[in-house]
Amino acid sequence: MTAQEIMPEVVDARCSVVNSWDEFTTLREVIVGDATHAQLPSMPADPSAWLNCYPELSASELGGIRAGRFPRRVIEETNEDLAGLVAILEKFGSTVHRPAVLDHTAAFGTPDWSTTGFSCYCPRDLTLVIGSTLIETPSPARARYFEHFGLRPLLQDYLRRGARWIAAPRPRLADGLYLRDADGMPYLGEDEPAFEAANALRLGRDLLYQVSRSGNESGLRWLESTLDLLGGVRVHPLRGIYGYTHIDSTITFLRPGLVLLNPERIGPDAIPEPLAGWDVLWCPPPPDEPSPDGQPGLSGPWISMNLLMLDEETAVVDAGHPELLAALEQRGITVVPHRLRHQRALGGGFHCVTLDTVRAGGPESYLG
Repeated sequence: MTAQEIMPEVVDARCSVVNSWDEFTTLREVIVGDATHAQLPSMPADPSAWLNCYPELSASELGGIRAGRFPRRVIEETNEDLAGLVAILEKFGSTVHRPAVLDHTAAFGTPDWSTTGFSCYCPRDLTLVIGSTLIETPSPARARYFEHFGLRPLLQDYLRRGARWIAAPRPRLADGLYLRDADGMPYLGEDEPAFEAANALRLGRDLLYQVSRSGNESGLRWLESTLDLLGGVRVHPLRGIYGYTHIDSTITFLRPGLVLLNPERIGPDAIPEPLAGWDVLWCPPPPDEPSPDGQPGLSGPWISMNLLMLDEETAVVDAGHPELLAALEQRGITVVPHRLRHQRALGGGFHCVTLDTVRAGGPESYLG
């Protein structure tokens, strides 16, 4: 039986204004983030900020974090680097969009809490694209409650031109969602569905969902039920691999049958079952560069494996990780080196700062 006979509605969606099923087929249209006004919310006053930004720091270590806007130099250099990424993507034939600039310093809240904003640096985090459907995800981070508004003009345009646009239930994010383990470290409870799109990786008709501090079991159940309505997408939960935040500095799909894995988080005897039989490229150890402003970054050194596939043979890769560049070239992948100088400070590499809305692939069954 052909894919057309199994899922005629999703195969026809290849002609939609939005069409993105995977992480590696030819990239045709993409959103690139913006760092303007990026800032850190106050940690002690907001348990969700502790969970989202620094889940590996103790409560006492958290007291040394400076909230507020990132240094001007960090913002300006990051926007320069993002402009360079836009030029690369356009050179390779991709149509590029940018989010609207938001004032993240503005205060907002609900009857339960108040906070300020975060950034629009990582559009990948809060919008999941499945075929022709755009899904707004319910982030557990209070500071990101209105971050979707930076993408609203683009999503509204996609909707007018034929895409589907849905949103998860708006979370309450009350204090009871944020728990502490026996060591006093924060973790995400199960009071309501809460997850970020960057907890998921797409592989045609299959999707990997990482249960972690940025994506709970309730969020998994909501996503499974929603994708069941869309039809034809299987969700594979990943538990006990990396409990802190997102999946894309742990697992990176390079092309069908070839995956880049983080050897610090996944061992040869613990490869996720859906990827059994795949060829594995173990990511070389990344360089550990100091933070330019003297405080811990939002990402660790493994963010350098957060690359962006332009097609099955071409990748934009961190120029500061030469061992990874060489390893990819040995596997027949043409690398396009580029730098995001403050990717650790701001918490996102090339996959994080992009949201692909059109790729050439369809709802293929890469896992058999």
